[in-house]
Amino acid sequence: MIKYFSSSVGRLRLFGFLEGISLIILVFIAAPLKHYYHNPSLTKSMGPIHGALFILYILNALSVSVEKQWSFKKITWQFLIACLIPFGTFYLDYKILRHIKTNEK
Repeated sequence: MIKYFSSSVGRLRLFGFLEGISLIILVFIAAPLKHYYHNPSLTKSMGPIHGALFILYILNALSVSVEKQWSFKKITWQFLIACLIPFGTFYLDYKILRHIKTNEK
């Protein structure tokens, strides 16, 4: 877990994982509870958490993009769109981020 905090790519991977989990909880658990069972409690608590993780993910994605000099048309836009799609952040972590060395300080 410490390795994720030691580099910008590691932090992006961590925020991507957390943001992806929060989106899945909102879409597949909280929203059905709210709409079908009239219980908005999980939506009220997870909404702000997901919002904060979403913003942190976007800011870290842009930061890593500048640091690694990624082309916006080739790579960066994928990270910005991935956080809007359930499982999107996991897919990009698997396809792109896991191949980038995270041993930098």
